[in-house]
Amino acid sequence: MTPLPPKPASRPDKVSLWRYVRLFRKDILSAQPARLYRAWMAEFRTPFFRSFLLNQPDLVKTVLKYRPDDFPKSDRISEGLKPLLGNSVFLTNGETWKRQRRIIDPAFEGGRLKETFPAMRAAAEAAAARLKGQEGEVEIEAVTSHVAADVIFRTLFSIPIEHEVAAEVFSRFRDYQRSQPILNLAAFVPVPRWMPRFFRKGTRENATRIRALITQLTDERAAEIAAGTAPQDLATKIMTNADPETGARFSTEEMVDQVAIFFLAGHETSASALAWTLYLMAIYPEWQERVAEEAAALEDDSFAAVSRMRISRDVFREALRLYPPVPMMVREATCPERFRDREVPKGSQLVLSPWHLHRHERLWDNPDGFDPERWQTENGKKCQREAYMPFSAGPRVCTGAGFAMVEGPLILSMLLRHFRVAPVAGKEPVPVAHLTVRAKNGIWLRLERRDQSPV
Repeated sequence: MTPLPPKPASRPDKVSLWRYVRLFRKDILSAQPARLYRAWMAEFRTPFFRSFLLNQPDLVKTVLKYRPDDFPKSDRISEGLKPLLGNSVFLTNGETWKRQRRIIDPAFEGGRLKETFPAMRAAAEAAAARLKGQEGEVEIEAVTSHVAADVIFRTLFSIPIEHEVAAEVFSRFRDYQRSQPILNLAAFVPVPRWMPRFFRKGTRENATRIRALITQLTDERAAEIAAGTAPQDLATKIMTNADPETGARFSTEEMVDQVAIFFLAGHETSASALAWTLYLMAIYPEWQERVAEEAAALEDDSFAAVSRMRISRDVFREALRLYPPVPMMVREATCPERFRDREVPKGSQLVLSPWHLHRHERLWDNPDGFDPERWQTENGKKCQREAYMPFSAGPRVCTGAGFAMVEGPLILSMLLRHFRVAPVAGKEPVPVAHLTVRAKNGIWLRLERRDQSPV
């Protein structure tokens, strides 16, 4: 019998507010009831606030695509992430956000991917080389975190993960992501502005140190730009891009904010997606062999190889469906609304959940199954347009979505070209949401070299 990919158990349909708070603090995913996998819309009401989860595709499009200015990102999201991200593009709204995107977006335009490809490939090759001699049981999230961080540092600052500053940022960030959920409880329970915010031990200290290290890299790059010796990587492009409307560039503090979110979005999310993809390859060996066979395309070290990794791309896309790195997003209603004949008061929190939308039982064929071929079916194509948003959607779609869809299949193909992966008995991973969708006790795989040729 074909196994289903692991999925967290749902809570009972009705629990007390305080029980929900305790479950939420432990894990966002298992704190939700099973009915959300079928509901078009669900309301959660307490004495303090009201929130609505939206799964109906036209409502999701209304909020994210058609009227995004009426539904800005909730300020409450910043409650948990402000210590690290400051006023990054991930947290801002309105004119500030639009100005930030005008400066950032040109660095990630399609043509620029070709320029960053050699750095991505170098990081992938370095990851394969590091795994040589580590055959046996391996915690694969640690592997994918390392390579994803390497990609970010190579493409942003032209330094490998072994660089002293890069290595410390990586180490600090691993501690941060385990202590701080993407949705702080304050995102759902409003508290007065004057009330102190309490973070888990080490969260603020790690955030402060990470920002200091990023400031060091940014100052060094500013000096190189002034001297005319800066490499033409993403950091240089962003720091030298001027807002076409005002002519202004990012200050050092603003650049630190943006680099922090690039590291979060470009490292943490990629690491999550890659780890789950490799686990899926372990439990579906027939797909693993198809990816490994296709990986022969990597003998061509040019960007042209990307267009020949179709199977790897469909496999990665399916992993993003089952395990979207950012499981939930929150928007806020700026005026009273009426959705599905329900009153949605001004100030209500609107939850868009890729986790539930991607597994919605009334939208997807075989919603909990792993089927990379679904993307060639009518149902798959329709759902990809209407019910698939691993990178969000609309004007706030992730700037690095195209970057991720090159990086993920490339690293996957590179690793499976050299190694065969298998599950470890008794260690099936349980998905939980920290900063991203990770596994409760890690993702353990057994690695075996496919051949003895040099990596």
